[in-house]
Amino acid sequence: MPPESGELHNTCSTMKPNEVRVSDSERLSCSSTKILIDNGHGSDTPGKRSPDGRFLEYKFNREIARPIVLDLQDRGYDAELLVPEETDIPLKERARRVNSHCATLGKENVILVSIHANAAGNGSKWLNATGWSVYTSKGCTKSDNLATCLAEAAIKNLSGRKIRSDWSDGDIDFEESFYLLTKTLCAACLTENGFMDSKESLAYITSRAGKEAITNLHVEGIIEYLQGNI
Repeated sequence: MPPESGELHNTCSTMKPNEVRVSDSERLSCSSTKILIDNGHGSDTPGKRSPDGRFLEYKFNREIARPIVLDLQDRGYDAELLVPEETDIPLKERARRVNSHCATLGKENVILVSIHANAAGNGSKWLNATGWSVYTSKGCTKSDNLATCLAEAAIKNLSGRKIRSDWSDGDIDFEESFYLLTKTLCAACLTENGFMDSKESLAYITSRAGKEAITNLHVEGIIEYLQGNI
């Protein structure tokens, strides 16, 4: 069940405080944490578009990911695109890039956020699903903290819009065995920023206001996590 107050908390029953909360020693300076923003898919990815073919997910993901990186860099954070290429880099290579940073910097000094747009169907027809959501791997990890920070920022920036949630494990995020979430060593989340097969959702996420809100929620959520304010 969601909390009655407006503040979100992780309440996994098996969680120990020092397993999830950011400790004083882990409240790293902005210059020492590598922030990797993954723009999902690529220009050559089959499907991944609206039913009318006008919306291409790979393009949208990049239109969100690039401003996130630039905003974080302007604030002094060490942020970069995981995939600067326009083509679809295989998930195995994406994970290798993440884990290479983890090996160099330490996995506690790296975070990953993968940007996506959702779909309720197979792309052949318009449907009515709406909402924003965040995913982590299964179990209680530091990724849950990152997801909660992103969700709190989504509630703030997407005011009046649906925030999809799964409270069955004590927190707001959905848990899935997505490759980038299970094969990377650092705290990692995947966000679904509206539905490409819903005309209502698509109109918002492709608008200037929608893109700004989605960009802002990621920047604010990431900074909240790095500052340990959860």
